[in-house]
Amino acid sequence: QVQLVESGGGLVQPGGSLRLSCAASGFPFSSSAMNWHRQVPGKERELVALITETGTFTNYQDSVKGRFTISRDNHKNTVYLQMNSLKPEDTAVYYCHTRQLRFGSFRDYWGQGIQVTVSS
Repeated sequence: QVQLVESGGGLVQPGGSLRLSCAASGFPFSSSAMNWHRQVPGKERELVALITETGTFTNYQDSVKGRFTISRDNHKNTVYLQMNSLKPEDTAVYYCHTRQLRFGSFRDYWGQGIQVTVSS
């Protein structure tokens, strides 16, 4: 059973930092690309950052480039999102995501989501 469990969210002042973690289980983590998405009420969920299986390639949404860093530890089956210089517009529920091939078709798996609030 695929499980993705996020942690590390909370309330932070503008300019502050947070590190999100996503502990994964139930699938071959070290051979799986991983992503972080976020969603605010009334808007579609959007991709924030992605990382390939070995971590050699990463990509970011333009609005977070230079401020956020995605990384992974394949020994701990965990993916991270380091968020620096946070802005109020980064306020959202953040989700860990992976796409897995199951029974001949691809399925999307999501964590439960974790709230990040940037406010003074």
